[in-house]
Amino acid sequence: MQTPVILIVEDEEVTRLNLVSLFQGEGYDVIEAVNGEEMNQKLTENQVNLVVMDINLPGKNGLILARELRQRENIGLIFLTGRDSEVDRILGLEIGADDYLTKPFNPRELTIRARNLLNRTVAQPVVEEHKSIVKFNGWTLDENSRNLTSPKGVARRLPKGEYRALRLMLDTPGKIFTREQLIRHMTGRDLRPNDRTVDVTIRRIRKHFESDIESPELISTIHGEGYRFVGKLEK
Repeated sequence: MQTPVILIVEDEEVTRLNLVSLFQGEGYDVIEAVNGEEMNQKLTENQVNLVVMDINLPGKNGLILARELRQRENIGLIFLTGRDSEVDRILGLEIGADDYLTKPFNPRELTIRARNLLNRTVAQPVVEEHKSIVKFNGWTLDENSRNLTSPKGVARRLPKGEYRALRLMLDTPGKIFTREQLIRHMTGRDLRPNDRTVDVTIRRIRKHFESDIESPELISTIHGEGYRFVGKLEK
């Protein structure tokens, strides 16, 4: 199942970063914008499942943006506001918001409301059986042993971090994974300032099967974003 994407639209930096961290901690893919112009750009560039938006934004406010959003997008929308106004709440819901929270709000309540909304609005695809063995470009990765076996039959047992990073990319070929997503999947912790763990791990993985790690053919670096697997899976 593809991870739902949440777009945070909030001009106040501390609040925005807290919201990003909150939803990333719940396992969602999170992107952010500070105003309506950035919001529309991110909606064009990404397949967003839920917008969490402050009403009081610079330029066009959240109510105007919500009306425009509803004319072209059928995605979940939760309003956040610092004004405890019954008129704002009713107007927001009439325009098409699915939910409404007044600041300060309980973070747990917000994540529960977001999850419930996503469960209703995001189509649930048929879940395929998780394969214990994955083959790609002549190589084989075994989940049970963590062995990476070369086309010539030479096996090497990968460290847990390398295995988890490689398996994550193989499970969704072509998808870009950020360093934040990879470090969380590898270690369960958040990315720290100047943390090179992910880059070192990817370099070690590449050494196993790339003929030239400076010009990789299977794991591509997407500058400013992260990494993705661009090889070919075999059945």
